[in-house]
Amino acid sequence: MLNANGVEANEYLEYMGRPLVRHEDEIYYGDLSDKFYVFMMIMSYKKVNEEKGEIPDKIMIQLLNSETKIPEKQSMLTGLAEALDFANAWLDRYNK
Repeated sequence: MLNANGVEANEYLEYMGRPLVRHEDEIYYGDLSDKFYVFMMIMSYKKVNEEKGEIPDKIMIQLLNSETKIPEKQSMLTGLAEALDFANAWLDRYNK
């Protein structure tokens, strides 16, 4: 598919060069064809203000083996930015 500039557009949103897919409170990060990918579950939200609404607060992240779907690591973090940074570091380390 081509974007508005006539350049090949990726189907998925990416973060740090890896696919990022969200469905409701679940986020999948990483390439499912790699040895590991990350599953995140938004456990709670916090209200920022009336205009901006709510943002993800508590997030459970799991590093999953792509073949077995068994968690290798798990953590509970505060904020989506922190969760994505941890997830990216795990994927860098475990998918070498």
